[in-house]
Amino acid sequence: MKTLSNDKISIQIADHGAELTSIVANETEYLWQADPKYWGRHSPVLFPIVGRVWNNVYHCKGKKYELGQHGFARDMDFQLSYEEENALIYSLESNEETLQKYPFPFVLEIGYRLKGNRIEVMWSVQNTGNKTMYFQIGAHPAFYYRDLDPATSERGFLDFGKDKKTLEYTSPTEKGCTSNKRETLTLNEGLLELTPATFQCDTYIFDNSQLKKITLMDKSKTPYLSLEFDSPLVAVWSPSAAHPDVPFVCIEPWYGRCDTVGYHGEFKDRQWMQSLQPDKSFEASYSIILEDVE
Repeated sequence: MKTLSNDKISIQIADHGAELTSIVANETEYLWQADPKYWGRHSPVLFPIVGRVWNNVYHCKGKKYELGQHGFARDMDFQLSYEEENALIYSLESNEETLQKYPFPFVLEIGYRLKGNRIEVMWSVQNTGNKTMYFQIGAHPAFYYRDLDPATSERGFLDFGKDKKTLEYTSPTEKGCTSNKRETLTLNEGLLELTPATFQCDTYIFDNSQLKKITLMDKSKTPYLSLEFDSPLVAVWSPSAAHPDVPFVCIEPWYGRCDTVGYHGEFKDRQWMQSLQPDKSFEASYSIILEDVE
């Protein structure tokens, strides 16, 4: 476990999954602390897929592979490859184990940098093979509701921007995959109220770059945390349908998405896939901003 701190924020990162495990400021923990009663993770990185492939099986050049939800990187140990006062970078290299599940040689780097009240999360995917590589990558951080009272239905609000009156979304419908049926979410001055009933659809998947920033507000509509991102998709999830008293919500920038129900095509032809030529790299990042930290 490594710690990064400045005069505003202190964060911790585990070697396992290169996962962010703590965000503390003003003696307050912002990041969910992985109680397995609800969800036993903090902020896993999803690679080389986001979500599920249909029946946990996919086909690549005539061969069948098995791969579980969100891929394998979150369950592997990374190596610390770079360290300075306000930044760390971890790396994971493909090996015999990964090639059995995913036939592409790669190096995945996950980095964290502190800048004032901002945490920059950085990803680099490098194709170290001699063929075009296909992949997805995504984030899955979970954040505490502020001043939660489980006896009430009030959890706070998500602010998608005052210019947003409606958003289109899809949701998983069968075996973690989506039907591609598009729904419309109606907002009140850009806000979505968070209650135990908000996530009856399980997950809101907003695609087509509809959003570039989401802010988490407390019950009085005071912002305390934001995510800024350039990803084409972002998901919002909380397991409140099964656990009405769950104390967190996830805000998840994604470069990829689960299969559609019944998909049996080639891996490379899945929706929202990223491709990378040999010896090339894919770079992306997103930021977590503590809005109530000056």
